[in-house]
Amino acid sequence: MYVDSAYWRNSRIDFKDRRHPLFVGSCGTYRLLSITKLPTHRPRGRIDFQLLYVAAGKGHFYYNGKEHIIPAGNMVLYRPREEQRYYYYGADHTEVFWIHFTGSDVTNILRHYGFKDGEHVIHSGTSLEYSHIFQQIIGELKECQPHYEEACIYRLHLLFILLSRLSDKKARRQSAHMSGQMNTAVQYFHAHYSEPISIKDYAQDLGLSVSWFTRSFREYTGSAPAQYLISLRISAAQSLLETSDHNITEIAELVGYDNPLYFSRLFRKQTGMSPSDFRSRLQAWNEENP
Repeated sequence: MYVDSAYWRNSRIDFKDRRHPLFVGSCGTYRLLSITKLPTHRPRGRIDFQLLYVAAGKGHFYYNGKEHIIPAGNMVLYRPREEQRYYYYGADHTEVFWIHFTGSDVTNILRHYGFKDGEHVIHSGTSLEYSHIFQQIIGELKECQPHYEEACIYRLHLLFILLSRLSDKKARRQSAHMSGQMNTAVQYFHAHYSEPISIKDYAQDLGLSVSWFTRSFREYTGSAPAQYLISLRISAAQSLLETSDHNITEIAELVGYDNPLYFSRLFRKQTGMSPSDFRSRLQAWNEENP
């Protein structure tokens, strides 16, 4: 399992902040690859808010005693004192980003951005931009550069803005036919990401213009087709770095890149570290948590 997280003042204790309208307490990510199950159960919840983004795989969340299977492309919001019970399974290769936040005006801020009272699941689509925001907040909390607290709050606002804009787009409902075409494209990319894929050729094979396909795919998933493919390939590479002994060149080829240097640059851009650093951190974490 890969874990990367950071906490305000290195404290894992949840807290209520009344000095700021919005304040970030912690942020992190999990990627399950080799462990069987990762459970979380907080019967009395926490005193802050938590937002989780399912970036890959799926999570099993419980509300009022009922299980809800939440696939990639959705976010889950917990409010203070709500019971938190959810599970991730290694077989699903789940990747989740999470953030805890608090403040004196959080409820009104969420309403301002279109979050409905009592709403738990927010359809977000899968987007590298979300992942980047979470990774940037993790970095800010770790490095504690000047004004890092404000930087974390700014990035959380940016995440809310992206979700609000997506909600506005959903008001213009997509046709069932177009949704079916985009779902087929997503399934095709998942099955063939390791092969050379030309977005232009794929769109033309469906009888679609490249611009229309790209725009529709972005509306459906939150990412452009090329970005979505990169995300799939880097995600697969992360899995291979943890579960195999393949070297970097071999992994690059297995996920669809002939040039290992180009692959390494993309990997660093998406994850904030090189493939070798990613593997080293995994090995160190596994040694510390046998």
